[in-house]
Amino acid sequence: MIRFIDPEDIKVPRGYNVEVFAKDLTTPINLIINENNEMFLADSGVTDGNGKVLKMADTGFIVIADGFNPPLTGINYYNGDIYVSHRGKITAVKTSGEKVDIISGLPSWGDHHNNQVIFGPDSKMYFGQGTATNSGVVGLDNINWVKNHPQFHDYPGEDIILRGQNYITKNPLTNYPLDKAYTGAYSPFSVPTSPYEKVKGVIKASGSILRANPDGSDLELICWGLRNPFRLKFDRFGRLFCTNHGADVRGSRPIDNAPDEFQLIQNGVWFGWPDYAGGLPVTLDIFKPENGPQPTFLLADHPMTPPKPFVCFPNHAANMGFDFNYNPVFGPIGDAYVSLFGSEAPETTGGKPLPCVGHRVVKVEMNTRKVTNFAINKSGCPSSITNSGGLERPIDVIFDKHGNMYVVDFGLLGTGEEENWLPRTGAIWKICRI
Repeated sequence: MIRFIDPEDIKVPRGYNVEVFAKDLTTPINLIINENNEMFLADSGVTDGNGKVLKMADTGFIVIADGFNPPLTGINYYNGDIYVSHRGKITAVKTSGEKVDIISGLPSWGDHHNNQVIFGPDSKMYFGQGTATNSGVVGLDNINWVKNHPQFHDYPGEDIILRGQNYITKNPLTNYPLDKAYTGAYSPFSVPTSPYEKVKGVIKASGSILRANPDGSDLELICWGLRNPFRLKFDRFGRLFCTNHGADVRGSRPIDNAPDEFQLIQNGVWFGWPDYAGGLPVTLDIFKPENGPQPTFLLADHPMTPPKPFVCFPNHAANMGFDFNYNPVFGPIGDAYVSLFGSEAPETTGGKPLPCVGHRVVKVEMNTRKVTNFAINKSGCPSSITNSGGLERPIDVIFDKHGNMYVVDFGLLGTGEEENWLPRTGAIWKICRI
């Protein structure tokens, strides 16, 4: 399929210009520029089962390393090595081309995965680890990976006590159509839990941020209670920020109106998942699905009252990659620009269509916490809905040393029940001050 692309369909503030930097890309997920001004791009590998690292050459992007477990969620560059985050592993690609797995065994066989590595002021490696499930309970919405990993489930970052609530579904793993599965929180599918059952915490926790030395040694848990900490970045003051996805209206424990979050990360904090959303308890009426039960707590006792997010985005906006602006010509120093991937309705929304949520880049004024649209299609909807040539699935934002913004656009989703991303429909947009 050939994707029609037209930067004229994208609205940006007066004084800015949008152009196409690259097109005909396949599921591009992350762009980086190193200190030598070399540009590297990551292909998630979800279309062909082969995650790849590409480098910009005179003729365009060329593959320099591949064979990574999809989804490849991010890359970074440190001391000459390229760090690749792919399902369950972090691999360093040496200048010789040798690939060395520096961290493995991460709990990434479920809905969410280990994400891009960044390096902090302490020269440590930081990365987010997503959860296995939507809201703490393995259900029929997870059945595709349950068939291959029947014992997999979520793991807490510290010892917890469960309320012992179990959820009843049909059991498609047996040959008996009337079989029922009773599944508890932090438990494999069809394994119930008991009131006040204790679950031991682990370092490689679901929904966590982890830290290690650049060689992968001394892995430690920074915080947990995040559903999918997709992208991390330190600001100029050394503060660590994270984009985090709210719960969906799906599975055994659907939660409605859970906002996506921009979190200021603090060491040792529990950020509330699976019992809080946007800093509020999911037992509030606002989180009750239209045709579902009111969510109840899974934990008998909470580690703490979680902090409220630094900023919230609309439910299902799907905040992804972001960057801070430090060029005064482009705009105010320190403001964050965040890519919003958009809804995957109706699978994640309880059957409701929400095609115009996200699909844009927003600006976060860090001093006031005000959020405004920065780059958005003139229709307000993704290009595929209106047959226009603008933004489709923004998934990353970065600035180069000259203050130019690059927006990575993941591409078009095909039709059918299975997630089917179309090859050669991804793009990179460049936004400059004029």
